[in-house]
Amino acid sequence: MRRDVALPRPKLKAMTLFRNKYRIESARKRDWDYSSGGWYFVTICTKDRRCYFGKIVDDLMNLSDVGNHASGCWNEIPSHHPDVNIDEFIVMPNHVHGIIVLSGPEHLPRLRRSNEIRRIAEFSSVHPKTGSLGAVIGSFKSAVTRWCRSQELPFGWQARFHDRIIRGRNSLEAIREYIQDNPKNWRKDSEFIREE
Repeated sequence: MRRDVALPRPKLKAMTLFRNKYRIESARKRDWDYSSGGWYFVTICTKDRRCYFGKIVDDLMNLSDVGNHASGCWNEIPSHHPDVNIDEFIVMPNHVHGIIVLSGPEHLPRLRRSNEIRRIAEFSSVHPKTGSLGAVIGSFKSAVTRWCRSQELPFGWQARFHDRIIRGRNSLEAIREYIQDNPKNWRKDSEFIREE
């Protein structure tokens, strides 16, 4: 029996002043170590939701040159990050959905004082830890961007990415199915924008 998985668009965070500049608060869980072992469902969007990666035709994703390169870069993630594996993923017209698996012991949060949590969150949002989810996504985005520039192709990423920590087999299977079904559900997708 198929279960529809509602994956809501992340809520906008409050703007705060940091080093005399306004910024959006991090979407990461404040007490979670994103370099710890675990399964993560990520969504990475293009700037302004532009359809750089191709288009959906007859419920199938037809990749552009940029989309093919992005798919290749995603497949290469484990060769650049030895403690990282990839699971189900798809490159859609204006975003990438994928499951990233960080090996190692699973994170067990410890109690911290609120000011310690804030310091950790501020530092990690500026400098992702090597081998962390943020570092993996950052290197993927950078590789795609560098290639597009070398080909003189217009391209840009949204500044952040959305993640969800996967807990349990049922959640994993539902997310895998959501990713596989994404092309046929494109017109209902929260990221849908009519392709040019």
